[in-house]
Amino acid sequence: MAQRGVPAKAQPNAVQGAQVVGRVAQLLRLVGRKPEGTSIAGLVRESGLTRPTVHRLLASLAAEGLLDHDSATGKWVLGPEVFLLGSVAAARFPMEDIARPSLQRLAEETGESAFFSIRRGNETVCVLREEGSFPVRSFVLHEGVRFPLGVASAGMAIMAFLPADEQESLLSGWAAHAGEFAVGHTADVVRHNLEETRLRGYSVNPGLVLEGSWGMGAAVFNQEGKPAWALSLTGIEPRFRPERQEFLGRLLLEEAHRMSTRLAAGRTSGN
Repeated sequence: MAQRGVPAKAQPNAVQGAQVVGRVAQLLRLVGRKPEGTSIAGLVRESGLTRPTVHRLLASLAAEGLLDHDSATGKWVLGPEVFLLGSVAAARFPMEDIARPSLQRLAEETGESAFFSIRRGNETVCVLREEGSFPVRSFVLHEGVRFPLGVASAGMAIMAFLPADEQESLLSGWAAHAGEFAVGHTADVVRHNLEETRLRGYSVNPGLVLEGSWGMGAAVFNQEGKPAWALSLTGIEPRFRPERQEFLGRLLLEEAHRMSTRLAAGRTSGN
């Protein structure tokens, strides 16, 4: 049945166009998850699309400069046009001006790698990183990595302070939401971690994403008082012993509060 005011012949094309846009966005996100790039086999597997469809879309994106094909590795990587678009978009989202000083202080005072992640729908996306001085590091997190909300320290810190109905909506379909991470992050484990995070104010990820790789996070709140971003620290397990967690948690909360306060005041530049 045609929608009122929309010609019947126009609807299939509109649906098809929206489908293509969705597939293009999906491939860009998948490629952007790994700085070293992704093979076409990996993109087919992760996207659920057929190989001919993926190949056709990749070729079109490469022609527009949005993707590049690394002939040496055979992998697909983000292209120069994405960098240009990102540079323009950054002017509208000056969060780096606020987050970078906090990341630098966290990395300097702890020796661990510090990260800034944003909430994007039901995911968190790492957008900034500051390396610490400790020579042994965890490489689970880097710019562009996405996790479902509730997974890893940043996602746990944000989800813990969402309204109860939003939390329950995610938990009610947890297996589908968490995907491959549902094995280590069962619904019961996540419920417990959410409660602990609310009590402490900061989250602790005891190697649930990758054994031996620990993380801690604290939510950053927007002007409406909603958790929209998170600061986190990651490293190897011995660096996150219980006796050190309170120290790391206090630093995370201090910097998260500093950022939330600046955002509430509408300031977006300077230290």
